[in-house]
Amino acid sequence: MSKFRIIPVLDILNSEVVHAKKGERTKYKPLKSKILDSSNPIIAVKTLADKFHFDEIYIADLDSIVKRKPNLELISLILKMVNIKVILDPGITNYEDIMLFSNFNLFKLIIGIETVENYDVIKDGVKKFGQNEIVLSIDMFQGKLKSKLDIFNPLELISLLEHLGVKEIILLDLFRVGQKIGGIPPLYLKIREIFSGDILVGGGIKDFNDILNYKKNNFSGVLIGTAFYDGSIKIEEIKQII
Repeated sequence: MSKFRIIPVLDILNSEVVHAKKGERTKYKPLKSKILDSSNPIIAVKTLADKFHFDEIYIADLDSIVKRKPNLELISLILKMVNIKVILDPGITNYEDIMLFSNFNLFKLIIGIETVENYDVIKDGVKKFGQNEIVLSIDMFQGKLKSKLDIFNPLELISLLEHLGVKEIILLDLFRVGQKIGGIPPLYLKIREIFSGDILVGGGIKDFNDILNYKKNNFSGVLIGTAFYDGSIKIEEIKQII
């Protein structure tokens, strides 16, 4: 098991950082934060890297995921910031998407269950990028998979991941996003029991005690957004771990 990671999230829509909540993407508004002075993604990334000293960041390109219009120029500019590693979810659907983003200097590429067309795309992604650079996002809504695949039970999907070559996953329940619900869903604990690879969790983080609870239960890390940007989680607390 690798060291526990705390990774800030930037959701980008209309080329701005937005406040994501409950997966209701048509209602997302530009982020207003106590710690970020701008919803400009370049400024936000620079602040997270230079002021708060995060060394990796999760970016969801919602323009690509929802509209199929990726922010290629913007992502390219962010990737030129050499002091931060980017984990990107650009809404991969097919092999052509895999090839497009193989030209970017990403730390890790996310393949989301919500958008991927079939299992072959996952295997192709692992083959092209390698097991350590592909992350599979288990996209859910209230514990049910959001997927075009033929599996609807998250536990059944998890059991297939070893055969697909996946070594790292994100558990992302869109209903929990932006709500600071707190606690660890029982489903996540079941997944932790059967998946031997790294597991990151996004959505629902309420406070620093939540983070400590995930660490105690042998998860690999958390994605933080709302609770960090509104001041519920303090950078001084995060530094205790990172």
